[in-house]
Amino acid sequence: MAEASLTKTRVRAGIWEGVLTGAGDSPALEVWHLDQKLPGLTLTPQPDQPGSLAVQLPIPAAILSEGVQTLLFRDSGSGQVLAHFTIITGVAMEDDLRAEIDLLRAELDMLKRAFRRHCLETAG
Repeated sequence: MAEASLTKTRVRAGIWEGVLTGAGDSPALEVWHLDQKLPGLTLTPQPDQPGSLAVQLPIPAAILSEGVQTLLFRDSGSGQVLAHFTIITGVAMEDDLRAEIDLLRAELDMLKRAFRRHCLETAG
């Protein structure tokens, strides 16, 4: 499974979904959270896409805890990580890195407008 590729397609109704390609006839895919292998992973051949498998994992409610939780999808033979999925729960948005980036973008936009206004006022 060295050439395998796992691509996330969506998360819907508590189920992580993706497509596994290049895994051969008997893929050895497993999902880990911390030091625990998660149950429920299913691989289904896709008749319309030869050589690819639909991957589904019901996200266990037991792993949903305060903070950041990361699931690793890996080849059980080689240990190679093919994909990861991160869940953030219970963290206030102001503590979230994405919120910080959004705030920086908003401040940068404000500075750009002020700079342009300054340039127009001093040019004339």
